[in-house]
Amino acid sequence: MAAESVSTTPTLFLRNATGLVRGWSVRDSMIYACLSTNVVTLGIYEFSYQSFIPKGQLLTSVLISAVWVSFLVVAYAGLIVTIPRAGGDYVWQTRILNGGVGFVLAATGWWFILWLWAPIYGNILSVELFQPLWATLGDPSGATWFASKTGIFVICLITIALAGVLVSLGMAGYARIQKYCFYAGLVGFAVIIILLLVSSKSTFISSFNLEAHKIFGVSNAYAATTSGAAKSGYVSPAFGFGPLGASMLLVPMMMFYLLWPNWGSTLYGEIRGASDFKRVFTGMFSGLWITVILSVVFLLLVAKTFGTAFYNDSNALYWSAYYGGKIPAAIPIWPYPVMFVGWLVHNAAFQAVLILLMSVWFFGWVGTLFLSSTRVIFAAAFDRVLPDRAAEVSEKRKVPFYSLILMLLPAVILSAVYAYSLKFETYTLDATLVIAVTYLFSAIAVVILPWRKPELWRASPASRFKIAGVPIVPVAGVVTIGLLGYNLFEWLWNDAYGVNNHGSLVFMGILYVLAIAVYVVARVVRSRQGIDLGLVNKEIPVE
Repeated sequence: MAAESVSTTPTLFLRNATGLVRGWSVRDSMIYACLSTNVVTLGIYEFSYQSFIPKGQLLTSVLISAVWVSFLVVAYAGLIVTIPRAGGDYVWQTRILNGGVGFVLAATGWWFILWLWAPIYGNILSVELFQPLWATLGDPSGATWFASKTGIFVICLITIALAGVLVSLGMAGYARIQKYCFYAGLVGFAVIIILLLVSSKSTFISSFNLEAHKIFGVSNAYAATTSGAAKSGYVSPAFGFGPLGASMLLVPMMMFYLLWPNWGSTLYGEIRGASDFKRVFTGMFSGLWITVILSVVFLLLVAKTFGTAFYNDSNALYWSAYYGGKIPAAIPIWPYPVMFVGWLVHNAAFQAVLILLMSVWFFGWVGTLFLSSTRVIFAAAFDRVLPDRAAEVSEKRKVPFYSLILMLLPAVILSAVYAYSLKFETYTLDATLVIAVTYLFSAIAVVILPWRKPELWRASPASRFKIAGVPIVPVAGVVTIGLLGYNLFEWLWNDAYGVNNHGSLVFMGILYVLAIAVYVVARVVRSRQGIDLGLVNKEIPVE
């Protein structure tokens, strides 16, 4: 009877091993970090918002942002090597802070909020592939269909399907795809660099006017763009490194693409060398700074060939018209720089191929929509907070398919609502803010780690890295708190970023309430089954 009692007593964790395998190298994590901070799908897109901080310098803000985010990389590297497990922020916060707090923050920041990123990814696919490609192939009216309600929903479905397929390949399969896309994307970027280097500003102006007239029927489009921006009230700053104050205000805008080198932190239960601080740091740091170098090169060459004023004017005029301005944009679709560079070669086939080649930046990146999130769901289920099915792993590919389903189905539903409801579109505005809140609490966790869990800290490789006897990881955590605090303050109080929307804040609050409800139900259900979730949080998950 005693033996039977022992055998029927539920264990803390779901099983004795996660079932995941270390299928990635540090190089794979570096590519993932570089694609997560994507210079094309995110960087070039965010550069177009410069006019919302009209005196800010893009080049200056990119460099300031990169240096600041480098401290986040140090802080996260410290957390990873201390507890190198699948789940990342969820595992660290539940073990260092509190089980309930950790679950609520991670579930909202890595699970619920990523449902809303599906239409955000879809919009980028629309403006950087379908719209410019259709226009290049001679159907500008067809290009605008992709901005319609049905067009948006169709592209969201394509995006969700692509992300689902890539994640279902497993870590090894996804690593191959992202590697091919990354290297092909670098080839495409090299073509862009060469064309910008060998072309003069006068050549670009004549080519731009010729192709804009041929494709869109617009005469003297270059001059129409600059005059239209002036009529809308926008004045582009001269290219340079100041003023510092206005450029600092651009930093929260740059966070929409540079804040993500740690996007793969939830995957380190499946990455070889996850206990080596230098290797973990190098992977994320290299991914971030490859993006920064490409960004700087792009901005310098655009200034040389497009002209900084024209580049900023084209973006300012487009967004002014998009948000109801009276001056129409000279080019009726988003001013995609890759399309403009392609116009330097007067051949539609070349232009289409260049757009397609640069689209691999999206296809290598799209899996990030769900991959990292599935591991947070998996980790919570392995801790028994979520239903056991969510932690089941396929035998062949080692993929938690039920966790993937918990991402796919809600994303489809919310994408439909997003596409057909203009009001709901505003609810996605705080999607980045919520993730930044999650990061903030992980930064707090790494700062208090040496006092909260002294034995765990002493055993961590991160504790051995010091400057003048001071551990660098907690210090980096303090700097990261400053970074995230500054950005959260600006996002919430400065209207220029467009995210301090009342409806969006209420919707995000509802998501936090939903996470609290899930955790409370889990505590009650598991308690009745004889499982104390509080005890689970006192242990490190087994591998």
